[in-house]
Amino acid sequence: MSLRKLPEARTFARPQNYQWDAPSDVLAKWVEHPLAAAAGPDSDTTISMFDVIGEDMWSGGGVTANRIWAALRSIGNRDVTVRINSPGGDMFEGIAIYNLLRSHPARVTVEVLGLTASAASIIAMAGDNIRMGLGSFMMVHNAWGVVSGNRHDMRDAATLFDQFDAAIADIYQARTGMTRPDIEQLMDAETFMPGAQAVEYGFADAVDDGVDDEVQAKAGASTTVRPEIRAKRRIDAALAQQGISRSERRKMFYQIAGTHDAADTAMQDAGIPTAAIQRLIQTIRS
Repeated sequence: MSLRKLPEARTFARPQNYQWDAPSDVLAKWVEHPLAAAAGPDSDTTISMFDVIGEDMWSGGGVTANRIWAALRSIGNRDVTVRINSPGGDMFEGIAIYNLLRSHPARVTVEVLGLTASAASIIAMAGDNIRMGLGSFMMVHNAWGVVSGNRHDMRDAATLFDQFDAAIADIYQARTGMTRPDIEQLMDAETFMPGAQAVEYGFADAVDDGVDDEVQAKAGASTTVRPEIRAKRRIDAALAQQGISRSERRKMFYQIAGTHDAADTAMQDAGIPTAAIQRLIQTIRS
């Protein structure tokens, strides 16, 4: 029902042995951004997505299809503005949210504030008008996740991921008008596009100074993020860059919940000392 008549995205059953994650480099960039998970109050026709896509293990929040469905139901048949600064996350939630927004009966304006990556870039494609703030980036890549099992499971997973990539490419191609090989090349390269490039390729419609003003105006909202959650997310990003999976990282924090040396040191120091990270890595690998 989008004003652009965008196609409905293919949906998939979530594999039982699949777990989602955001690419470690994207997660690290997003955590350091002043707007990370710090959305200010929305107007009655604005939806902010300043969090991971999917359930957030640290805050209990995250951008989920249920939350967006409830917001759109409250907005009704009015135009909606969607502000995004997210490292992405759960592809399944991202596709579901894209489908919710594309079926909204009124205009959908997407404002990219900071970073819109991975599953968040899928969501952005539902916009009738996509505006990039100065200094903002959009990032696209192939489906990302972790699958556990034997060699047969891995072969099946590779085939399934081919289908995921094709579904994502369908969305990008429909919105941008680029050729399929060009879309696939961007995804293979895990491409970060600044605003002007995103507009050139058709992933956005304009670079807008007004959107950049929104970034600056809301930067002060980062102080509302609880320090312990921000610290955990920084540690999480650092561990992800060490190649530790999301499920292992979650187990690690559960394990150290009753201890205070490594966890407290890291959380009190915004720089996250290397020694503390190494102790955390040893904890999860031991």
